[in-house]
Amino acid sequence: EAFIRSILSKPFKVPIPNYKGPLGLRSLGVKRAGVRSPLHDPFEEGALVLYEPPVLSAHDQLKIDKDKAPVHVVVDPVLSRVLRPHQREGVKFLWDCVTSRRIPGSHGCIMADEMGLGKTLQCITLMWTLLRQSPDCKPEIEKAVVVSPSSLVRNWYNEVEKWLGGRIQPLAIDGGSKEEIDRKLVGFMNQRGLRVPSPILIISYETFRLHAEVLQKGSVGLVICDEGHRLKNSENQTYQALNSLNTPRRVLISGTPIQNDLLEYFSLVHFVNSGILGTAQEFKRHFEMPILKGRDADASEAERHKGEERLKELISIVNRCLIRRTSDILSKYLPVKIEQVVCCRLTPLQTELYKNFLKQAKPVEELKEGKISVSSLSSITSLKKLCNHPALIYDKCVEEEEGFMGALDLFPAGYSTKSVEPQLSGKMLVLDYILAVTKSTSNDKVVLVSNYTQTLDLFEKLCRNRRYLYVRLDGTMSIKKRAKIVERFNSPSSPEFIFMLSSKAGGCGLNLIGANRLVMFDPDWNPANDEQAMARVWRDGQKKMCYIYRLLSTGTIEEKIFQRQTHKKALSSCVVDEEQDVERHFSLGELKELFTLNETTTSDTHDK
Repeated sequence: EAFIRSILSKPFKVPIPNYKGPLGLRSLGVKRAGVRSPLHDPFEEGALVLYEPPVLSAHDQLKIDKDKAPVHVVVDPVLSRVLRPHQREGVKFLWDCVTSRRIPGSHGCIMADEMGLGKTLQCITLMWTLLRQSPDCKPEIEKAVVVSPSSLVRNWYNEVEKWLGGRIQPLAIDGGSKEEIDRKLVGFMNQRGLRVPSPILIISYETFRLHAEVLQKGSVGLVICDEGHRLKNSENQTYQALNSLNTPRRVLISGTPIQNDLLEYFSLVHFVNSGILGTAQEFKRHFEMPILKGRDADASEAERHKGEERLKELISIVNRCLIRRTSDILSKYLPVKIEQVVCCRLTPLQTELYKNFLKQAKPVEELKEGKISVSSLSSITSLKKLCNHPALIYDKCVEEEEGFMGALDLFPAGYSTKSVEPQLSGKMLVLDYILAVTKSTSNDKVVLVSNYTQTLDLFEKLCRNRRYLYVRLDGTMSIKKRAKIVERFNSPSSPEFIFMLSSKAGGCGLNLIGANRLVMFDPDWNPANDEQAMARVWRDGQKKMCYIYRLLSTGTIEEKIFQRQTHKKALSSCVVDEEQDVERHFSLGELKELFTLNETTTSDTHDK
């Protein structure tokens, strides 16, 4: 009897090691004993596990202090359910970098995925995970700062709201007096503890620079720099202000990490992981000079070989903290994109004005003598504007500026800049045709992009003539107003047919999936600016087939710029995409070639 009673008097125990029952009632302030556990179930189907504790033998499990045992780090299922395979890989890579698991002692990373692959969502997932958990069973960080171009501050706020709806309260600063902003920033920096009310600050580069001293007083767990190619110059104030922020964990987002040269590339890598490429001088001596020498058209075999070796070495170091996937991945999820380069012949008026300019302009003479001056740069702009439409250089003709003496006589009698006169510009004629056909045969919307606001003025005149409804975004528009017109244009029920965009104002990060046709009216020297503008329509969320038209004036400086872009892209792909075929550099001869007009060709680029 006594024996049976003693057996029955023992409380029931679940025979599973480390089993924890329900929470039960807890007294206030009493810490519940028990085994530490991850925030989310690592064994659930589709769980994205960023960290797995080492597997211990039964003997080691007995010895380990239960209060110090590491736990799984598992991405919140709310986010892991919506991540695509490449995004899951991206989040894991980012987490490994910022927790120093990829490069011991370094906590930085460059997220260099091409546009449209969901870099923002991957970074939000990283932030949310770091703010909530770590192998140590507590948040890895207390606060994070997102620094972006001013036009994207609201976009970041909306994205955080969209993916984490109500779970977190970000603080977005996009306007206000200096005192008001200072007050908000001091409040943000003074927050401490496990549950910070506003753990994410979203701020523009300009505002960050102006209020840097407030932000440098405390420390933050993570900084994310969107469109990070702004930090390509380590001498500028923005770079220095951000670099003195007290945080080791740095993520730089840039779809185009190398735009012009390798030293800019060094600045970006040095910002996230200072020291892994040495100092700027060491980088120049060890990497930049041999690589550029090896790629020169006149390089010897030994120089070429040394350049390739150094390039391989650079790629292997950088790839440990840089992740880049190309938009080829998108073809699985997005509709087809058709990109066309359309070469448009100059009109007789443009041809005469062009030839007249080349006869008179000073730079043409200087280049013959082997000089390059500031006037050659302004001449390039004049020629680019003439390619767009003679109206853009009409004032110069009236004032008989250099290169335009007697040019006024070439204009037709009674000419006025008040009307658009598309028949005077080859590209404007083609654009007029594209818009008319699109409008009459489909319900597609069109984005028009130009480098010059004067060209946007011409687009407006054309739209008013043809009675097309349009919206326009350029550098003069306030950030709040930008967000409103973008939202409205993207709505399927909005009546606007055309969205006009100044590539300098709206290239980066804008989402214009309401349109599925885009016309690049003029090329930019920097291929990154054109790529950015073209990725506005072919991106996540786009449902229709996309058409990109790049208009170039045949045989002119525009074709030379387009050919030059191919060279810059070759430099970029050489370092980032590991593609080897690289064009050679710009020389005085090539600069002379800019000031020529090839009238006999249908496409100078095609001929080459």
